[in-house]
Amino acid sequence: MNEAIRVREMKDSAALIVGGTAGIGLHSALAMVDAGIRTITIVGRGDERGKAARDQLIERGVEAYFIRADAREQGQAPEIAGRASELMGRIDILMCTTAADTRPELFKDIPPESIATILDDMALPAMFMAAAVLPAMREQRGGVVVNVASDAAKTATPGESVIGAAKAAIVMFTRTLAIEEKRHGIRANALTPSLVTGTASTERITEDGFSGKLFARAAQQAHLGVATADDIGALAAFLCTPAAAKLTGQAISVNGGISAA
Repeated sequence: MNEAIRVREMKDSAALIVGGTAGIGLHSALAMVDAGIRTITIVGRGDERGKAARDQLIERGVEAYFIRADAREQGQAPEIAGRASELMGRIDILMCTTAADTRPELFKDIPPESIATILDDMALPAMFMAAAVLPAMREQRGGVVVNVASDAAKTATPGESVIGAAKAAIVMFTRTLAIEEKRHGIRANALTPSLVTGTASTERITEDGFSGKLFARAAQQAHLGVATADDIGALAAFLCTPAAAKLTGQAISVNGGISAA
């Protein structure tokens, strides 16, 4: 059966990056371009930022598209996958790195009515998108899934009880997906960064309050340096290349030494 599995070179692959208009997603798209990919579709909720990111990719000499959509909505995932397939002809790589407007807070300070929203916004987009994209990948006998979670999935951190639960869901979903889909030549890995500099999400959660103090302490433990969006993007791109063809079911921390989980 393995003889029929397709491992595509980056130059022959098409990537769909959900959350690809800024931060880790955009830097991953740029790293994929550097790794040789020629066709990318990025997905985001804002027209202005999405079009600017698309143009940045086009300037690199690739075929790039932008889809305005919200992957947190279950019904939009099939529409995203269908539109991306129409634009690119196929989807060989799915990366999901959506951000939620949630700051770390102690559990006692989280309104109970917010718990379900946090879990839904953080954990479900990766599952919705995988459900929409995997059937075609199975038919193609190959594909790559990269989901971005967080070290909160591995390390119990004050202020990240619900966030950590959501991120742990992404990690376990991705690892189980890897086992279920390996027979179809589909690989799935998760990236679990901690503090990442140079993104709007990081700026929002570190500017003040409890989360600001939390991540200031974390930065002091990053003796190898706080990770950047470029660091995460470079690893994401590597996971999509044939060089990582035997790597699946892993949750890889990139944190400069903040923790060893």
